[in-house]
Amino acid sequence: MFIQTESTPNPATLKFLPGEAVMPAGTADFPTPDAGANSPLAARVFGVSGVTGVFFGPDFVTVTKADSIDWNHIKPAILGAIMEHYQSGDSVMGEETGTGGHQAHEGENSEIVDQIKDLLDTRVRPAVAQDGGDITFHGFDKGVVYLHMQGACAGCPSSTITLKMGIENLLRHYIPEVLEVRPVVV
Repeated sequence: MFIQTESTPNPATLKFLPGEAVMPAGTADFPTPDAGANSPLAARVFGVSGVTGVFFGPDFVTVTKADSIDWNHIKPAILGAIMEHYQSGDSVMGEETGTGGHQAHEGENSEIVDQIKDLLDTRVRPAVAQDGGDITFHGFDKGVVYLHMQGACAGCPSSTITLKMGIENLLRHYIPEVLEVRPVVV
């Protein structure tokens, strides 16, 4: 098994591509070791000292490390954990499945929210997945869109620019009711 790695805009995060499906549908975010306890793959990766976050996309695993750890020291152990997982035949996820993303929104503004979700799904999420992350809709209130950033996007130094200059401008261009975009921590 050959696992490729790619850098991300977040220097604390690397994207690992095992060459096999990771999540057949949706994504899964594990911001802490406790959150990853139900995933055999996440548990293996968190078993590597210095790992602080794990995120699964369709065909990649994004790993975030502590700032005090150097990638040269931790990367071989992460590669070994991922390879060991795929050779074991264990499932990626335990009983729970991944989320696929967006929070439900009903009632007032539901047509606007549907437009926001459609733009996120067609224009934003594919680009963000290229960088090893995901952005999901969390809410819309009084012209403000609340988005949840996951994987490489969470804690990325350029995430504010991505939100304000990229996503906010895109949404405001297509949906005049959108006035601002803000991140939310779940």
